[in-house]
Amino acid sequence: MTTNSQTRKADHKAHIIIVDDDEAMRIALSQWLELSDFAVTVYEDAREALRDINPDFAGVILTDVKMPRLDGITFTRSVLAADPDIPIILMTGHGDVPMAVEAMKSGAYDFVEKPFEPTDIVENLERAIEKRRLVIENRNLRRQIAHRGSLDSRLIGNSLPMRALKDEIANIAPTEVPVLISGETGTGKELVARAIHDLSDRRNDKFVAVNCAAIPEGTAESELFGHEKGAFTGAAGQRVGWIEHAIGGTLFLDEISSMPLALQAKMLRVIEQREVVRVGSNAPVKVDFRLICATNEDLSEAVTARHFREDLLFRINTFELAIAPLRDRKDDVALLFDIFAERAAERFERPYERVTPTLTAQIKTHEWPGNVRELKNMAERYVLLVGSPEERFKRLFKGGLETATSGPADLALADQVRGFEERVIRDALDRHDGNVKSVMEELDIPRRTLNEKMKKLNIRRDKPV
Repeated sequence: MTTNSQTRKADHKAHIIIVDDDEAMRIALSQWLELSDFAVTVYEDAREALRDINPDFAGVILTDVKMPRLDGITFTRSVLAADPDIPIILMTGHGDVPMAVEAMKSGAYDFVEKPFEPTDIVENLERAIEKRRLVIENRNLRRQIAHRGSLDSRLIGNSLPMRALKDEIANIAPTEVPVLISGETGTGKELVARAIHDLSDRRNDKFVAVNCAAIPEGTAESELFGHEKGAFTGAAGQRVGWIEHAIGGTLFLDEISSMPLALQAKMLRVIEQREVVRVGSNAPVKVDFRLICATNEDLSEAVTARHFREDLLFRINTFELAIAPLRDRKDDVALLFDIFAERAAERFERPYERVTPTLTAQIKTHEWPGNVRELKNMAERYVLLVGSPEERFKRLFKGGLETATSGPADLALADQVRGFEERVIRDALDRHDGNVKSVMEELDIPRRTLNEKMKKLNIRRDKPV
């Protein structure tokens, strides 16, 4: 009979799996290794051990070679087929050494010949544990890098706040903890929620987004929890609510602060009990989902004002992600505008004339109260309007950005220099009807330098200046 006793796992201890059909050897080894501060799991049958080992196993396997049912060499090959980086140390008798050497050629970490000193095996295990730790760390790092690559394609921006946000998303997405996303209207809270879902283990299941502010208070309970046939007037049939619909996936509750207080109490019970009761029913339905909530107001203030339950706040903000407003991400404005305008031009089948560096510098001074949503709207309108970039901007911003903002004095030095160079070159080209040689002479710069600056500033001789 297989035993799986003497198991003592702790997150801070290295994990050793012992596989040996000799009970005396199992007991002696496990006792010694536990005294040496290892977490130990013991198996008599290698087949049972094989079922419990997966690529996430972060420890070391210590196995005998000669065993009934499944010998140590075959067991080693099966483990390494699942994960070639799991360290396996073989315990051999004198006659088994040639087989152990062959196993090492196939990927086994090491072998020890019986009888051996317990202190020797501990040193061997510590070296193997360190090797496994490095493998696991490298895998986690590669996973985070892959997540960052995916995030960069969907969350546009290289400013410090955006880089920090992407790091936090990549870190928290693989977990199951509830997340509260806070940010002003238009900052992209649902986009962040979807990114968390798509980088989680639930990515192959549903992402169910519910705007709490858009649900009429009279039907909110039915919308979220569902109802049975005949539960109320008009309930012609059974309806599965949004919570139940999200089973296996992610439930995103946007504008959570808009949820009525009475409903908040029921939502708290769903989160705590992981079950939902449809309206008109007494039978609870088990629900399993990842909860992500979003708010554009300070929920602590809502608690103080008695508009939001404090116990519910504690439940939904295990981890909070704060999205910076666009006015605090000035470095992202030009990139976002350019990408949104390009996409709009493609969608509307319109030519896209890039914004001049002077105008790019100026839009950084705008406060963007509507955040990314407002910026995207402006970029689309820019593409649909006619006229020069300057004329379009005057119409977009009702007189131009310089009159609506703090002006060039608030711009970074590099932006001011770029804008000045652009104006000087454009004015010179205009005066000389696009004659580059005359412009070179007037500005006293080499042709190569002028060409490089014109390319950098997106100035063309055949383009109106």
